[in-house]
Amino acid sequence: MSAPLVYRDLDQQALDAQYNNRRRFPDYKERFNAWTEHSVKTRAALEGHLDVAFGPRPKETLDIFPADGKGAPVYVFVHGGYWFSLDKTDCSYVAQGMQPHGVMTVVNNYDLAPTVDMDEIVRQNRAAIAWLYRHAAEYGGDPDRIYVCGHSAGGHLACMMLATDWPTFAPGVPQNAVKAVCAISGLFDLEPIQLSYLNDTLRMTPQMAARNSPVRQSYATQAPLLLIVGADESEEYHRQTHLMADFWRARGAPTEVIVPENLDHFSIVDSLYDPAAGLVHKQLGQFPA
Repeated sequence: MSAPLVYRDLDQQALDAQYNNRRRFPDYKERFNAWTEHSVKTRAALEGHLDVAFGPRPKETLDIFPADGKGAPVYVFVHGGYWFSLDKTDCSYVAQGMQPHGVMTVVNNYDLAPTVDMDEIVRQNRAAIAWLYRHAAEYGGDPDRIYVCGHSAGGHLACMMLATDWPTFAPGVPQNAVKAVCAISGLFDLEPIQLSYLNDTLRMTPQMAARNSPVRQSYATQAPLLLIVGADESEEYHRQTHLMADFWRARGAPTEVIVPENLDHFSIVDSLYDPAAGLVHKQLGQFPA
């Protein structure tokens, strides 16, 4: 007898395999270590304001790497880790790719599951953006040129920033606070996540998954959305990316999907430390003028 289907045409084992990137790419520890090593070198090489608090909780901090001069666009990078692992200090390296282009880079932190739930993780990321809008100018950034990029779970969180009613969440912050988003290997419908092994840690209810799924939100912005997924990622990651692309296009908003060859869920962000990288320049082309 075949196993019962849990989601679409997937049984539990197949669903879990689609989202288990650590098993799919067993050298993930070496990948994480490389990001960390690049990030240590970045913090030693670039001027940075580290662990700047945007809220009262210990994890509500961000690292700011200013550009030369004032009025620089603000590049916010949201780390991944399936909402329960990794840290902003693993991703400082992205500043090396952006700083030579006159871009201020910000890498934010947030509390992780199961210490907090998905509602709180999304709230903390929104609080970071609201704080940046109010304080970016103090570090040489232009609050009217905030661009958000996220990888994996960070791609999900970046899109949830577009779904924010900013004037209600943070009075004084405009509805179009986030001018554009790049989601790399992102997750945009949390239903399969809630049904997978990942929910042993995340502890989402179906209702929580729905209210934090980008494809189930209403939006008051037409901000450009760049979606990137590696050719070597699982079928579900490709489906999720195209689901979000179709959703965003249907709204008449600028949408682009890129599927780089020979890249997987982890290697897809390896080049972000390189100012000459194609992925860096692709994002620069989306920055608000």
